[in-house]
Amino acid sequence: MLREFVVDDLNAGVRLDKFLVGVMPEFSRSEIQKFTVLRAGVPVRFSDRVKSGDKISVEIPDAPKTTVAADNISSDFDLDILYEDDDIIVINKPRGVVMYPSAGNKTGTLVQNILAHTPLASAGGAIRPGVVHRLDKDTSGVMVFAKSNAAYNGLVKTFMAHDLTRKYVAFVWGVPNWETATITGNIARSSRNRQKMSMVKSGGKPATTLVAVMDTWGRAGVSAFRCTLLTGRTHQIRVHLSAHGFPVLCDTVYGRTGARLGSVKNADLLDFLKTHNGQMLHAEVLDFVHPVTGEKMHFRAPLPDDMVELKYLLDNFS
Repeated sequence: MLREFVVDDLNAGVRLDKFLVGVMPEFSRSEIQKFTVLRAGVPVRFSDRVKSGDKISVEIPDAPKTTVAADNISSDFDLDILYEDDDIIVINKPRGVVMYPSAGNKTGTLVQNILAHTPLASAGGAIRPGVVHRLDKDTSGVMVFAKSNAAYNGLVKTFMAHDLTRKYVAFVWGVPNWETATITGNIARSSRNRQKMSMVKSGGKPATTLVAVMDTWGRAGVSAFRCTLLTGRTHQIRVHLSAHGFPVLCDTVYGRTGARLGSVKNADLLDFLKTHNGQMLHAEVLDFVHPVTGEKMHFRAPLPDDMVELKYLLDNFS
């Protein structure tokens, strides 16, 4: 693919590679330096300075096809597709589904099922093509995947800059005496259990979660929160809520449910909480700017059936 640009007065004097990063933000500087670039039809060095009026031509090679082996592509469940075009696909991820193949999960993953439907961007690599963010196995909700490398690079920059809106619904233990809260606290991998994350006083990565109370069920000692991520750390909502005394229901890692279950007297609710697999956390809203078209995108995934059932049990608690 050939793209052509004319240098304006504002960019006069900047390095060629920096100019190209500005006009092609979907590509990184290291990627751009692999392209064939001409100025007025003559090869030019990326360290050269551009001048006003320079005509720059960039030859972008065709992206290689995804290299996931054919036997790793499967249709184990029906995809809930919220949106799709040539560059992105937006999925309502079901609970209990792993993102992509790993040592313990070689089949039945979300990526493999998407690949059975459509190609994904090779930029993410053979195992994680098109993957620009992730949800835990037992978290459901809205996810976007890149189908083109241009979309992949644009989405990666969007997520790194946190220039998007991500809202989750969480059913938690505890009833707060406030309506909204801002939780801040650095998150790092636990020194005691490398499979867990924890809040730390020093080190780690800064994390901020905005919390708004949606509903409360005093007799059951349970609340529903809407959580907005201002950062995107591993297990952020689960860690932040648990550390502040509101662990997510059915969370076997951070839930601390043992003592809580003893206070539940309703048989149906108790049976649900004891037998359900997967934390009651759902990625409800994802808003971002389309990485190729620039269009503002808004997606909302309804609560999954298990969370609807839980709400029914709470509403009819006796």
